[in-house]
Amino acid sequence: MTPLEAVAVFAAGVGAGGINAVVGSGSLITFPTLLAVGYPPVVANVSNNIGLVPGGITSVLGYRAELRGQLERLLRLGIGSVLGALVGGLLLLWLPEQAFQVIVPVLIAVACVLVVAQPKLNVWLAERRPHAHPHGGPWLWLGVFGAGMYGGYFGAAQGVVLIGLLGVFLDEGLQRVNAAKNLLSLLVNTSAAVLFVVIAQVDWTAVALIAVGSALGGFIGARVGRKLPAPFLRAVIVIVGVTAIIKLLTS
Repeated sequence: MTPLEAVAVFAAGVGAGGINAVVGSGSLITFPTLLAVGYPPVVANVSNNIGLVPGGITSVLGYRAELRGQLERLLRLGIGSVLGALVGGLLLLWLPEQAFQVIVPVLIAVACVLVVAQPKLNVWLAERRPHAHPHGGPWLWLGVFGAGMYGGYFGAAQGVVLIGLLGVFLDEGLQRVNAAKNLLSLLVNTSAAVLFVVIAQVDWTAVALIAVGSALGGFIGARVGRKLPAPFLRAVIVIVGVTAIIKLLTS
């Protein structure tokens, strides 16, 4: 890797950390950058996943106020995230990349629709489920498990999917949903990272550059994202989601 390429990877890490803190899909910056500087797809994916973990930590710390009161819920959902991430990581190493190419754009599109429709859906669900489960019930757990699988396999737009799921099944404001998303995404990335360190080929130069960059970006993104009004944040989520679909369909 040349010095200029190293700067590009670091800058991509900063951008990815910031976007992940606000909505997710930071891998759509770092993963193509690693491919552009010559890394094989699986090595790029694995190294990118590990490198984004520090950014997830700073994002969670930045949203710690919005996480208060969600401990029991996130312990339950976190189990689904960890299990899903391990399954997805194994699929990445065992299956061809084409396996998820059809379902991933559809999944992101559904998530965007859920984010836009969340306020009306929450009212509709509250009218029909006056005693809704405070942790989202079994369907949310299964959805989080599926998002964990996707995150362990590739991870781009994982945050969009999680926000869509959490926003519909939980009676919470968007900022608290985003805080929960950051923690669950961190659990997914960390679980997959541990698996990859043990059994996959990793480029530690790429990991180090993305790690430092994403940690800085996550800190900045959390400070900015917490101040965004819900309608604006929804718009950002949808724009990122649509961009993710376009990139995945044209790559």
